[in-house]
Amino acid sequence: VLVLPPILYQAALLTSWRDFKANLRTISLLAIGLVVATTLVLGAALKALIPGIPWAAAFVFGAIVSPPDAVAATAILSRLNMPRRIVTVLEGESLVNDASGLVLYKFAVAAVLSGTFSLADAGIEFVLISAGGIAIGMLLGGLFVLLHRYLGDPFIEVLLSLSVPYMAYVLAESVGASGVLAVVAAGLLRGRYSPAMVSAEMRILARSVWNILVFMLNSLIFILIGLQLSGIVARLQGYTGRDLVTYALAISMIAILVRFAWVYFAEYLPAWLGRLFHRRVAPPLPGEAFIAGWCGMRGIVSLAAALALPVETPEGGAFPYRDLIIFLTFAVIAVTLVVQGLTLAPLIGRLKLGSDPGARAEQRKARLSMGRAALAAIEQRAVDDGMPLVLAERVCAEFGDRMAAASPLAQQPDSIPALAKRLRLAAVRAERDELIRMWRNAEVSDDVLHHLEEELDYEESRL
Repeated sequence: VLVLPPILYQAALLTSWRDFKANLRTISLLAIGLVVATTLVLGAALKALIPGIPWAAAFVFGAIVSPPDAVAATAILSRLNMPRRIVTVLEGESLVNDASGLVLYKFAVAAVLSGTFSLADAGIEFVLISAGGIAIGMLLGGLFVLLHRYLGDPFIEVLLSLSVPYMAYVLAESVGASGVLAVVAAGLLRGRYSPAMVSAEMRILARSVWNILVFMLNSLIFILIGLQLSGIVARLQGYTGRDLVTYALAISMIAILVRFAWVYFAEYLPAWLGRLFHRRVAPPLPGEAFIAGWCGMRGIVSLAAALALPVETPEGGAFPYRDLIIFLTFAVIAVTLVVQGLTLAPLIGRLKLGSDPGARAEQRKARLSMGRAALAAIEQRAVDDGMPLVLAERVCAEFGDRMAAASPLAQQPDSIPALAKRLRLAAVRAERDELIRMWRNAEVSDDVLHHLEEELDYEESRL
């Protein structure tokens, strides 16, 4: 409850609703279909490796490690330069699959404890839990959007934004709905209206606060993974080290292979159906499907679900194979994070999958259009307010430089805009050195230092 809501909320805030809808079919196949397939295959694989484990307990393990984690995905994807479509699909999957995985986990645990399971009841409850979570999240997100209109203090706005994911999660869980989907729905709705309603001051403050918070929570959960592992291994009796390593590697490999098979199916299914119905649908690039298949890192949700397993059954007996299930969960988390996470960047470079060139073209187009709008506004305001023409021309020249910097020719290292950028950067650094010299010589106070230092930080980051 402490870690998951804010991380999911921030990921949903930054997710493009337009791109999410455009890739909804692929996201659904991964977030629901792949979770079910992984649960079944890993449950069967664990039963084959350890025949004594009950089927229900095996499927509990399959459900625990079925959803790739939003925390791991955002922590790794945010540091890589990947095509926009891949990022949209993977982040969209990680936002939704937690709900489907946790519902399967709930029914598998209930089957272990009671010895009964109803597929029809599970399907109906899944729909109700999902719909309830989405409705609660949209309600709270809408209330926050309305309330935001009456808030004028950026600090209060940021504090309120921190409370929204927790309120959505706790409220949804308290009525038996999906807290995960409630947080995601609230974040998507808030992100939809954020550009038009959030002030620049609040956006800068919120971005800093949220980035630090998410970084700390990511670090905390990976520390907990390491701290818990030694105690779990010590409690495993009756297994040799070789057995445990064999089980861990076999299950991890099967989890990776299942994802690869399903991802290729989900990515190429639209193209196959298009040929069947004589519709032209462009298939994804082979490299894109491979990277999507390789991004199967597990993390916080699997860890929390494993540690939340009941210690005893209602009859007073121990939960079957609980320590082994927790150990194998740790193993899958470690293998996927280390092997897949650390090799993503080299694989992207090897497959020549850089950032989307269309995104850079869109950015240049937007900068030019914004510049033209700014020039028109400057000229109109100067005429309306009777300002001196020379002042308007001076301000227009500044925006003209920005427009020139957005042109493709400006990206060349020896272009005039590029050289001007280097001059401005040298000037800002000289200002910073002079400010530090004056502060060390007690010519300016600490308050003046911090105020001017902040101005220089923003100016340098803009360059």
